[in-house]
Parts: sequence; C-alpha cells; structure tokens
Amino acid sequence: MQEKTVNLKRAYALDALRGFAILAMVLSGTIRYKILPAWMYHAQEPPPTHTFNPNLPGLTWVDTVFPIFLFCLGAAIPLALSSRLAKGFTTKQVVLYILKRGFLLGIFAILLQHLRPYTINPNPTEQIWWIALLGFFILFLIFVRLSVNQHLRHYIKWLSLSAFIAAIIFISFIQYPDGRGFSLSRSDIILIVLTNMAVFGSLAWLITRNNLLLRLGLLGLLIALRLSATVKQSWIAILWHASPVPWIFHSEYLQYLFIVIPGTIIGDVILNWLQTPTKNEGDEEVKFSWKKVRCFGIILMMLSLCLALLIGLQARWLWQTTSLSFVLCSISCFLFVNPVTDTERLLKSFYQWGIYWLALGLLFEPFENGIKKDPSTLSYYFVTTAIALFLLITFTILLDIFKQRKLLQLLIDNGQNPMIAYVAFANLLLPILRLTHIEPLILEFTNTPLTGFFKGVIYTLAIACLVSLFTKLKLFWKT
Repeated sequence: MQEKTVNLKRAYALDALRGFAILAMVLSGTIRYKILPAWMYHAQEPPPTHTFNPNLPGLTWVDTVFPIFLFCLGAAIPLALSSRLAKGFTTKQVVLYILKRGFLLGIFAILLQHLRPYTINPNPTEQIWWIALLGFFILFLIFVRLSVNQHLRHYIKWLSLSAFIAAIIFISFIQYPDGRGFSLSRSDIILIVLTNMAVFGSLAWLITRNNLLLRLGLLGLLIALRLSATVKQSWIAILWHASPVPWIFHSEYLQYLFIVIPGTIIGDVILNWLQTPTKNEGDEEVKFSWKKVRCFGIILMMLSLCLALLIGLQARWLWQTTSLSFVLCSISCFLFVNPVTDTERLLKSFYQWGIYWLALGLLFEPFENGIKKDPSTLSYYFVTTAIALFLLITFTILLDIFKQRKLLQLLIDNGQNPMIAYVAFANLLLPILRLTHIEPLILEFTNTPLTGFFKGVIYTLAIACLVSLFTKLKLFWKT
C-alpha cells in the first residue's frame, strides 16, 4: 500500500465504536453486583458470589467490551502512523514515537492505579475520597492536550511535567495495604495490556504495512508460539513465561495481537477509504446503489449475529449457534452484493473479514474447553473481533449513509476522549457522590435487578455527558 496524504475527514464510525466500548466498560463496572442475571457480568464471575471460575466457558456482553476497544486501537494504528509517514517522518522517528506513546501509556497505567480509592484502601474513608478526587486533577494536568498556539504549548509541557513530579511526591506519602509506597508493579492491568498492544501492534503494522500476507503470517507464528507454550519444560514455554521487566511486559500479553492485528487490517481498509477524493455533500447519497431498506436489513442482520453469538455461546448451545450463524451469514451475503460506491465496498470488505474471523473463532470454540475470557482462548479473540466488525458495519451505515451523526455524537465524543471516560467514575463521579453522601441513598433505592441496572445506566450517562463536554471544549487526554 503506497503512502498518501491522509484526508482530513474522520472515520466517525470508528470513534463511535470506541466510544461504545469505553462506555460499555463503564456500565459493566457501575451496575449493582449480586442481583442481576449471570449474562450481565463476566461469564466466569457469575452471581451471587462473583467468584472467579476459570473452568466456566461462556461469553457475555461484558466479556466483549475490552476486545472491541482493542480492535479500535488496532484499527487506529494505520491512521495515526500513515499520517506521520505522509508528513515526511522517517521510520526511525515513527519508531521513537511508538515507544514514547507506549512509555506514557505505561506511566498512565501505574499512576492511575496508585490513585484509585480502592487501591489505597479497600474501605475508603473521607480522606481517601479526597485523595482520589485530587488524583483526577493531577492526571488531568499531566495528560491534557490543549489546542493552543506554539508559545503557550511550551508552558503546557512544563505544567504537565510539574504535575507529574507532584504526582510522584504525592504518591510517595501514601501508605498502601501491602505496606509499601510507590511500586512499578502496582498498575492497571487493562492499561498495561493496552500499552503492550499500542507498541507491538504499531511495530507489527510498520513492518508489514506493504505486505498483508506477512501480517497474517505473524498471526500464524503467534499461534505456533501460543500452542507450543502449553508444552511444559519446553524452551518455548520457558521463554513464554519469562520476562525481563514483569511490571510492564509478559509474553502472554502478545496474545491480544490476535485482535489488534485484524484491527490493523481493517485500519488499512478505512485508510484507503479516507484517501479517496472527497465528494460534495450528497454526491455519495445520489450514487448510492443500496436502498435504505437494504441498509436496514444489514443492520438487523449484524445485530442478530451479535445477539445469536452472545446468547448461544453463553447458554452453551454450540452446534445450534454455529448453524444459526452460518444461516445468518449466508443470508447477509446477498445484502452485500454489487457494491458501487466506496462506502459500499468498504462495508463489503468489513463483512468479508468479519465472516472470516467468526468462522475461525467458532471452529476454535471446542478447543481449550470452550470460549473463555480468562485465560483467554483463541475462540475468544476471533469471535469478539467478528462482533467488533459487525458493530462497525452498523455504525458505518448509521453515520456515513444515513448521516445520523447527531444521534451518535455522544458516542463519538467519548470515543475521541476515552482516557477521561476510563478514569472519571472511580476518581471523579464516585468521590463526589461519596463526599456529598448521595451514594448511600442511591444504593438504598437500587437493590432490585431493574433499579440496579438503571443505576449503572445513569452513572454511565453522567460520565458520557462529562466526557462529551471535555471533548467539545477540546480538552483531550492523550499519551
């Protein structure tokens, strides 16, 4: 693929999908525990005890939100790096940018975990809630990126550096439950995985950006490593479980490249679509050959596939789920025939890749005793990648064909500013609710399944609106 100047228009469907994933992540952490059905939690942590059971297979919507976010990370890699290459950056400069981004994301993972209220004390006091709230504003000063002129940007960098030094000093005075102060090994595992994927996923794309077969070949090598690592005492197993820097890297993290690398493939497809000549408003709509009823049919089939997979795999209706998926995919194929416009070809490409990853995931399902999030199975990686693609098709139709950007603006805003959304509940909203003594009142009236769910919805909407406000004010957190 040749490097071209990236079009200024944005892939809003990808932003919306990222926003959907991060808000679903927030929702999964804010709904009431113990009282909702098992499919409202991680499949391996069923109610009422939520005791982790690694031998329990299944897939719920909660299990899909992190891989969907990882998929978006992978899809964004070609968009970000190709832009730098198009501006004349050398490969060495791009590699340094990748490492710098990974370093800052790793710092974010460590600082955030040190400032989380329940990390400081499992039973937070009023003082702990104030510390958590202060932690949010410290992180804000470190990671905020403002749209200001070059002169002011210089002062912003010094402000971020000062806030970082203040954070280290501040954390060094906090006593944690394990009796230690600041520790590199105390970090947010989700962000650590994202750090590894941002680095290794970017390097994988950079090496294979002109060779799709080589990129797919990397997946084959990764599968070989993963399978051979299960052979005890083999040199691959020893290498797989060893790490020179265990606080930031484990070989097991590389398994998530099974999601990120397919994401980069879709990112290349999106990049080619963005680089097509911009048409006048309405040109695409005039030449669009697929009627609205056909597009509605595609949305219906994509959502039906997602629901069939979630319900069937969680209920362990395995051959039935595979058969139904085959039928739905076969019917859907007729909806993607004869693409004429760039957007139609984009959707067809999404769908073809989605079918491939779904077939791979369902064929791997019996392997490793069924689909599981932890320890993650091959089926888990590929099925969730397919679900991400089916949702991306839905958002693409809504935004690029039906032009419903206003309807999805909240998701887009959160997708463009996910770091704030990830931090805001535990370090902003919850401390405010606890310090104002509102949270106990809310808990008192949300002890039924329905109210327990709506509690999470209200909290998530509050976070979504706050992040949307930050985005509109152009206050972005970036690494």
